[in-house]
Amino acid sequence: MRIAVISAPRARKSPPDYVRELAKGMEAMGHRVDVLDAWTEDGFRLPGYEYIAVAAESISFFSGKIPQAVSKILSAGSGIIGKKSAAFVKRGGLFTGRALANLMRVMEKEGMMINWSEVLLNPSHARALGKRIGA
Repeated sequence: MRIAVISAPRARKSPPDYVRELAKGMEAMGHRVDVLDAWTEDGFRLPGYEYIAVAAESISFFSGKIPQAVSKILSAGSGIIGKKSAAFVKRGGLFTGRALANLMRVMEKEGMMINWSEVLLNPSHARALGKRIGA
């Protein structure tokens, strides 16, 4: 299965270690995985994937908001209505649950079908979760 993992950290930087470990876990199950940066990618390649996983962080410790880059990359991908997807939020802050709900709301607004959502505790937990996708 072709899987896109969209990395949306709170600031512009390379994909964090938990996103890379999530992708490695998916690759260990035989999937073809591409990691896309929400800050720099345009989202036009998203319709070519069978499964889309979004891994985001809340903007600050006291906020449940997610980066605007997530809605920007998802809205640019015009053919993602009905795609299976997963929502992941990195644990950190007081409102991690609210950040996950906000991420899922943004994804559902674009018409994605979320069949899995989870809070990522650490990189090893992310790798274990990646092995469960598509299994």
